[in-house]
Amino acid sequence: MVKKLFSLGLLVFIPISIAAEQLHWGSLAVFITSAIAIVPLAIWLSTATEEVAVITGPSIGGLLNAVFGNATELIIALVALRAGLIDIVKASITGTIISNLLLVMGLSMFLGGLRYKEQDFQPIVARVNGSSMTLAVTALVLPAVVLYTSDGVEPTAMTNLSLTVAAVLIIVYGLTLLFSLKTHSYLYEVGLSDLEESTAAQTSHSEATTHKPSLPLWIGVLIIATLGVAFESELFVGVVEEATAGLGLTPLFTGVILLPLVGGAAEYVTAVRVAIKNNMDLSVSVAMGSSLLVALLVAPILVLVGQIIGQPMDLSFNPFEIVAVAIAVVVANLISLDGRSNWLEGALLLATYTVLGAAFYFHPA
Repeated sequence: MVKKLFSLGLLVFIPISIAAEQLHWGSLAVFITSAIAIVPLAIWLSTATEEVAVITGPSIGGLLNAVFGNATELIIALVALRAGLIDIVKASITGTIISNLLLVMGLSMFLGGLRYKEQDFQPIVARVNGSSMTLAVTALVLPAVVLYTSDGVEPTAMTNLSLTVAAVLIIVYGLTLLFSLKTHSYLYEVGLSDLEESTAAQTSHSEATTHKPSLPLWIGVLIIATLGVAFESELFVGVVEEATAGLGLTPLFTGVILLPLVGGAAEYVTAVRVAIKNNMDLSVSVAMGSSLLVALLVAPILVLVGQIIGQPMDLSFNPFEIVAVAIAVVVANLISLDGRSNWLEGALLLATYTVLGAAFYFHPA
């Protein structure tokens, strides 16, 4: 209820952002108001996905969560890609992975650890996600290694390599869905049951009327929220370069730090909320699952779409970005392998994110 009231209150920034753009209040005003407007839309997009998932059942619901889990980040990235902001798009991919593994999981473990001395989650889920993330990092590293260890690589060769890697990553993501939704779905039942119990608790007061959540209503909310995110993303991306340059921020810092903070609000709220309720299984699944979705699906989709719309994007990332992602994956894997967490481990993840954020801020790229 608090989350819904909060998101409803922030919806006022949608007309404010439109006014800022139409009345020419300046790029910084449009940048700030549109960024804030995206947050409640992202929360409603996430809420609608959860509600539809509960109505349609675990299998279809799990697939919907997998597809729409990072819809906001994907929409923002597609709009930026269409605008030709390829460097920012690449940075947003690595930034989303880093923020989910370090910031989201760190906040969850820290705040959950303040309430409970120690929290448990299934280590096998963390190991599977960690192994998949290691593969994803390897796939993202190789194009850059090819580029920086050769005398010269033809653009067509790098494009073909990126397309090949993208195809492999999409196949791997399909296999992870098969694993989590079909062959080993029992490993993820804790998170799904918590989601269903939470929805049941929210609607228990109206059970006397025997009304279930309306599928058409929530599908409508899902469509409206998606369109709203797309519209606000157009405003946001249209001024992002001018506004951030005026603030003295580089495209690298903007993509790695700012864009994930705007697009990932729903994941932050969900992961922290369930961690405080002592369900670290779902919290860790949200954090690591979102990183997997970006690395194995969102990044390849952007490569493929870039070729179609005439804004070719390859998977040759800045070496500093690759090092940062590798650090995030290693630290997150080390902390999550034992299946237990406490507030100190959360603080360590947050400290790592802060150090990396400072490095990106002072990086001259």
